[in-house]
Amino acid sequence: MNLTKTVETLRVKIDKLVNKQTNLMEVCGTHTNVISASGIRRILPKKLRLLSGPGCPVCVTAQTDIDWVIKLARTNEAIITTFGDLMRVPGSESSLEKEKANGANIRVVYSPLDAVKHAQNNNKPVVFIGVGFETTIPTIAGAVIKAKEQKIKNFYVLSFFKLIPPALHKIVNSPEINVQGFILPGHVSAIIGSKPYEFLVKDYNKSCSITGFEPIDILQGIVLVLEQIKSNKPQVAIQYDRVVEIQGNLEAQNIMNQVFKNTDAEWRGLGIIKNSGLEFTKTYQDFNAKNHFAIRVSRPKETSCQCGEVLLGLIIPTECKLFAKGCYPSNPIGPCMVSSEGACAAYYKYER
Repeated sequence: MNLTKTVETLRVKIDKLVNKQTNLMEVCGTHTNVISASGIRRILPKKLRLLSGPGCPVCVTAQTDIDWVIKLARTNEAIITTFGDLMRVPGSESSLEKEKANGANIRVVYSPLDAVKHAQNNNKPVVFIGVGFETTIPTIAGAVIKAKEQKIKNFYVLSFFKLIPPALHKIVNSPEINVQGFILPGHVSAIIGSKPYEFLVKDYNKSCSITGFEPIDILQGIVLVLEQIKSNKPQVAIQYDRVVEIQGNLEAQNIMNQVFKNTDAEWRGLGIIKNSGLEFTKTYQDFNAKNHFAIRVSRPKETSCQCGEVLLGLIIPTECKLFAKGCYPSNPIGPCMVSSEGACAAYYKYER
């Protein structure tokens, strides 16, 4: 069967499975990007609505955390290293990109090991901004383990990490969020497996599919969720079975648990979520940047950006009053317009 016929077969299946208003949430920002770029939304029945969730790690990083890094950059006490997608995220007054232009020592790296090398080659403290979900965390934990083994004393990490299952707890417990099923993230699930999502089925009767990132994957994932809804037999299906196993990647989980332990964390748009972040275990506390630098920031002022509502699936990006009216990729008001995984950026590029 060629690709066109496969897509048409899946489209017909979806049409037959949707007979009333149904909301599905694609949790992962990469899914959002693929859905927008490939035109999936345009071939779906009008009664089926795909809502973006909090699956963009840059987007859910709290503004107070961005402000903390900007304030550190202005002290010139450390070399700050970061992945590139964080550079343009607006803080209360500035961004890392603007601070770098003003002379701050900020360097974009492609791996946390690059940050370790910067520490080896400099006497100055090197701080890596740890932003990411379970997909990214094991590699950063591995870099911390390597730095400890090599007795590198000037390497530090800011733990702004977030965990997906606790955020889903928050979403399904929010009465204003009307979601019948979830398209679950493939990359995160490759690390944690399917078991951490089982509460969605047992406690909330939600239908789920862990889904890959090709357009065909996403259409197949939608079909799996809709079939569960129609039969009233919810489960955590694994469409992305070429990558994801039930138990996940046990070695990666062990590396994470060696360096980090759960703690409460603040999410942009979702507030404080219990046990949704990570802090260093006692063995690795020396690498905690917040223990080394005395930085204090004030609570940020409220803005008219509706990024938080987008991340909760309460509105779609085009319903934000700033979308394409002052907020656009070259002048982002909120992080959802910055990251390639941000829903606003995807809608702006593909669905205006």
